[in-house]
Amino acid sequence: MTALLTTNLGETPLVGRGKVRDLYAVGDALLLVATDRISAFDHVLATGIPGKGKILTEISLFWLGLLADLVPSHLITAEVSEYPAALRPYADQLAGRSMLVKRAMMFPVECVARGYLAGSGWKEYRERGTVCGISLPGGLLDGSRLPEPVFTPATKSQDGAHDENISFEATEALMGAQDAAELRRLTLALYQRASQHAESRGLILADTKFEFGRTGEGILLADEVLTPDSSRYWEAESWKPGGAQPSFDKQYVRDYLESIRWNKQAPAPGLPDEVVERTLGKYMEAFRRLTGRGIQL
Repeated sequence: MTALLTTNLGETPLVGRGKVRDLYAVGDALLLVATDRISAFDHVLATGIPGKGKILTEISLFWLGLLADLVPSHLITAEVSEYPAALRPYADQLAGRSMLVKRAMMFPVECVARGYLAGSGWKEYRERGTVCGISLPGGLLDGSRLPEPVFTPATKSQDGAHDENISFEATEALMGAQDAAELRRLTLALYQRASQHAESRGLILADTKFEFGRTGEGILLADEVLTPDSSRYWEAESWKPGGAQPSFDKQYVRDYLESIRWNKQAPAPGLPDEVVERTLGKYMEAFRRLTGRGIQL
């Protein structure tokens, strides 16, 4: 199986390429295509993970269905047979890895929910005892469960640089108090529902990030949802605060890149076959555990 690193849909206008997704304009709608690209330390690597885009798309679709009663989403359809006729000749690039979605005015923040201390949250806590300005109890460890989930928004990077955590007050200044409060409410409600489901599957959802947009219909959940690229999933049985937790995301790739002492500057290196295979296995296992079914790549 070959990794799909770049899509080409002929005359369909390309809006942009993100680290993983290619975005096309389709009339009044947008087409999101999840490639097999993988990024680490804010760089897209030279090697892809074959089938990763299909796994991410199927996980997002699963969650959109499970969360639909909490907030509407931007999804129109993920069935290529229902796409405009001009897209159907490209079914080999689109099947299983694309979504036709509504256009929305996107809010300018990543809406992050944290139930556990990890990553940039752990770093800030060690330095100041807070996460995004929220005071936390003393004595917490890397991987500790928080007394209750917290909303910790981040600015969206426009140039590929790292997103920056901001306070809720800064979020209010960006979009107004009413919208900031509603996004916090939605983010924590979605996190609670998702955490309960993950726990029922023997997984811990340590943290995740959502994106929201607005149309004439109101606020919509957009982009990828609760994938291993946007979330930290840990094995519940082996959870032990005090260090890094075994995870179902691309941490294995990060660990490999650290082991070869890459300087985290372009050009990004490729990955050996063993790392590709083990990373794909992590994504497939996350899908199986979350959805209770297998996936044909």
